[in-house]
Amino acid sequence: MQLETDDTAPIINRLKRAQGQLAAVTRMLEEGRDCKDIVTQLSAVSKAIDRAGFAIIASGLEQCLTSENPSMDRKEMQKLFMSLA
Repeated sequence: MQLETDDTAPIINRLKRAQGQLAAVTRMLEEGRDCKDIVTQLSAVSKAIDRAGFAIIASGLEQCLTSENPSMDRKEMQKLFMSLA
């Protein structure tokens, strides 16, 4: 299943932000910054990646449900969704 370009643009933006946040975490570690600040930033990265995954699955699910010839069945979509848990 390939996602629509309209659906992927915001997901790509979210992942690019997460990439920047992850680089900041690495930099913070290298600089010996406070643990609390690092964990806070790492939490933001984790949430951004999780939300990107959910957005990808939601988009795919919507496409499958509205398609006359879905490329994935319900069980496959369910398994994919559960892999994020």
